[in-house]
Amino acid sequence: MALAPRLEMRQGQSLVMTPQLQQAIKLLQLSNLELAEYVEQELERNPLLEATTQDPSERAAEERTAPEADRETVITSETSLSLSDDGPLPGRDGDIDTDYDNVYADEARADTQNDAAASAADAPGPTGSDWQNMKGGGGNAGDGDYDFAATLTREATLAEHLTEQMNTALKTAGDRLIGAYLIDQVNEAGYMTADLAEVAERLGTDIEDVEAVLQVLQTFEPTGICARNLKECLALQLAERNRLDPAMQAFIDNLELFAKRDFDTLMKLTGADREDIAGMVEDIRTCNPKPGLAFGGEPVVPVIPDVFVRSRADGSWMVEVNSETLPRVLVNQQYYSEVTKLSGDPSAKAYLSECLNNANWLVKSLDQRARTILKVASEIVRQQDAFLVHGIQHLKPLNLKTIAEAISMHESTVSRVTANKYIATPRGIFEMKYFFTSSIASSSGGAAHSAEAVRHRIKELIDVERSDAVLSDDNIVDILKGQGVDIARRTVAKYREALNIPSSVQRRREKKAYA
Repeated sequence: MALAPRLEMRQGQSLVMTPQLQQAIKLLQLSNLELAEYVEQELERNPLLEATTQDPSERAAEERTAPEADRETVITSETSLSLSDDGPLPGRDGDIDTDYDNVYADEARADTQNDAAASAADAPGPTGSDWQNMKGGGGNAGDGDYDFAATLTREATLAEHLTEQMNTALKTAGDRLIGAYLIDQVNEAGYMTADLAEVAERLGTDIEDVEAVLQVLQTFEPTGICARNLKECLALQLAERNRLDPAMQAFIDNLELFAKRDFDTLMKLTGADREDIAGMVEDIRTCNPKPGLAFGGEPVVPVIPDVFVRSRADGSWMVEVNSETLPRVLVNQQYYSEVTKLSGDPSAKAYLSECLNNANWLVKSLDQRARTILKVASEIVRQQDAFLVHGIQHLKPLNLKTIAEAISMHESTVSRVTANKYIATPRGIFEMKYFFTSSIASSSGGAAHSAEAVRHRIKELIDVERSDAVLSDDNIVDILKGQGVDIARRTVAKYREALNIPSSVQRRREKKAYA
């Protein structure tokens, strides 16, 4: 057979991961805070994108009343969505290298004529006259007294708090150098993480000097700071209360027996009776095992729900996307038209054309992201209706495939939608992933049980057990099988350990100690 060059035509299909497609996939799995930060970056990068604080209804009214020549084409990511909001909107095609159909399969094209919201400007600081008023003692600035405390942005960190005390307690420069180094080795919980021998070698000093400085640091507030382990932390706090007698010291030295609830052995080692052991336990429980957490931590960011679920008067559920946290952006078509008319530079026109396409794609992606989240959340609510009405005992086993098949999407899309998203329901705020639990077969042949509901039932059984009838894992298995849950003993043990519940032996010892 002779080898010769020839031309052939072949037809095939392939999915190309273009930058636009990658952007849409990325936006889908971002939380609202991450999305707002991403849009801020796009606003700085793209001159045709604008953020607006104007209410969408006001913007729409202005568009209707404005002359035809003065109207500006506006595309916004903000939209009012609910379960009934499923009508298609007219599509808008742009000159981009990826069709929007490639991003979300079987999704209707959507478009809106509403606006978006941008962040408000930061309040200005005090003027020169304000500082003069404060300096002079008048205290009047503007229409009221100037509150200097209002300018503080954060509390002192743990390191700053310890350094302030160190500068007063340590007199020599060498001790302060050692103290500053040791303070840097204190973790967020307040424990000393460095090995003192290594510190002495690194600083070129004697280990006795390092130990002496550490003893001074351990007298600082909060009590128990700079301890090297939990036992030392508890001992420092109890010593300050004058409760560190020999019996208490023996109790702390054998703290692992307390974790096992082996009070009989503790009584032998400490020489105390059951009543004294109970008093020691109460003293230890009043101590703070992590004294450093009161300082320097990052501010707690509250969970902002992405979706709201509210009950209607007829018993159905209304599902809405939290539009308050969604970035509102628009594309300035008027600016694009004016600049392209005045500019004769082909490279400038090409740049603006690319910016316009990217802006249109971003706005469409934001709008479709909101609609996809709403669609997935609505199906989750439909599947978990019994949970919303009756509680966690009625949480159904659910997986991504069930939701994907119900809304005609791919499982990967559902997985991205449910990542870092929260739903506010009448029963509290839950992560979307919470509603996806494995199933446990029914012993009676009925519907399967959710693993989360079974865990909750195990906790309920242990909470109400009597001191003279502590439930073993085998007892819990028998009770659950009587209630129609086919579960193995090792599964009960795994769920119990996940709930941080001690074994039946340890619970029995503890209940006897407090009986």
